[in-house]
Amino acid sequence: MAYSNLQIFTVELVGTFILVIFATGSIVYDAEFFDGKLGIPFAALAPFVALLIGVYSFGKISLAHFNPAVTLGYYITGHISKIQIIYYFVAEIIGALLGSLFVLTFIGDKENLGSNAPNYDFSIFLIFPVEVLASAMLMGVIFYVVYTKGLRGFSGVAIGGIVGLDILFLAFISGASMNPARALAPALLSGTFENLWLYWTAPYVGTTIAAFMFKKKFKVQRKMES
Repeated sequence: MAYSNLQIFTVELVGTFILVIFATGSIVYDAEFFDGKLGIPFAALAPFVALLIGVYSFGKISLAHFNPAVTLGYYITGHISKIQIIYYFVAEIIGALLGSLFVLTFIGDKENLGSNAPNYDFSIFLIFPVEVLASAMLMGVIFYVVYTKGLRGFSGVAIGGIVGLDILFLAFISGASMNPARALAPALLSGTFENLWLYWTAPYVGTTIAAFMFKKKFKVQRKMES
């Protein structure tokens, strides 16, 4: 069944809204009520749960991007058109901003609303490649489950799982955003822009690398299906 651009726009907005509430709200909630004692494991679990909800609820409609860098990857592989990329990008940015506004209104404003921040104890020459790697692994897992399972079965667990694992093991270096919209919204509302350049460059580099690696496979798949 083909879905309209309006339907895709709607579910991408809602899915990104949910993801940002969980991903950033978990950080703010931990700071507000537990003085940060829940830490990175809690921050890794929250987006895992959000992506389970998003992938299984909306995957069949929009492929459950919820991330402009993922949308770019899907565009490179030919899954979406030039017109659709605009619908996706606008929906993801609006959804993320509404998510951060929800966090500010109902949870709190600590930790810069959950803004991503790299650990500058490490060199930027390590931080940037780590963020690229995290984003490439996310895109690679997404493409793998789309290529083999079509977002069915354990696909939501796999996609949510790689996000959680990236955060668990890499956030202490790069912040592990992997998502320009998730990084943009809390930065705008909290006024913390100094790290935004990282999350509006490295994730796109990572997903682009993964997209070109999978592009030939998807071409072969489409030829076999036609």
